[in-house]
Amino acid sequence: MTDKRILIVANELSESLDEPGLVVLDCRFDLGDPAAGRRSFLERHIAGARFIDLDDDLAGPVSARTGRHPLPDVDTIAARLGRLGVDNASRIVVYDGSSGAMAARAWWILRWLGHDEVRLLDGGFARWQTLGLPVDTGESQSAATRFEPRLRPELVLTTRELAGDLEGIGGRRLLDARDRARYRGEMEPVDAVAGHVPGAVNLPFTEFLNEDGSWRSREERARRMRDVLGDDPGVPWSVMCGSGVTACHLAIAGLEAGYGEPRLYVGSWSEWIRDPERPVGLGDAV
Repeated sequence: MTDKRILIVANELSESLDEPGLVVLDCRFDLGDPAAGRRSFLERHIAGARFIDLDDDLAGPVSARTGRHPLPDVDTIAARLGRLGVDNASRIVVYDGSSGAMAARAWWILRWLGHDEVRLLDGGFARWQTLGLPVDTGESQSAATRFEPRLRPELVLTTRELAGDLEGIGGRRLLDARDRARYRGEMEPVDAVAGHVPGAVNLPFTEFLNEDGSWRSREERARRMRDVLGDDPGVPWSVMCGSGVTACHLAIAGLEAGYGEPRLYVGSWSEWIRDPERPVGLGDAV
């Protein structure tokens, strides 16, 4: 298992809040109520944190051919990060309500932009509040700076690649982070079609979490990744979900377990089903 640590615990972050160069980004978001994240931020947030929005900042405009959270325009997100006080030397911590399901997207976007000094708060704001750690209310202030993107397009897996080689999807070790009922096609609360990309393997991100939204131990997470990916840390792998958000959770789990960098199928299930000619898998993978 690698020594690379992506997760950070609340007490460790609390002790670092006053360090120069640290930027904390609040990524709270509710898919059913997109304005809820900003409301929650204004009510209370980690002291000094700045708010970044999944729909407005960490995704681009949705079209008839994209999934629900396509990649943002590079210049637009770079300018937004600069306004939030993020530059290329910043050390960044991202958090959401608890599980990291939303904050993981911010973590991945920053890596896609070439910025690796990003960590995710284990247990999120729920754990922070439980421990009675410092909070602020209202809008946050930050001195604008400049963020220069150094794009890593190799981290992105596209629908064109998958649809152009259906027989090869299994060899990509494409892990689907959605819950098992959605993967099997037993129910679909968000998208118009139920099921999964044929050849993808189901590995719900929630299986890496405790009941309170904190992450299970690194040893437990590493065992679960080995169950699916095997013992070779250099094996190529990739991740997906409904719209390229919670899949990033699996990327963190795999990297901390010692595997190489996965590719993210950004369009994920919501883009795959845009074309009714693309095949749909039902039930468990064979």
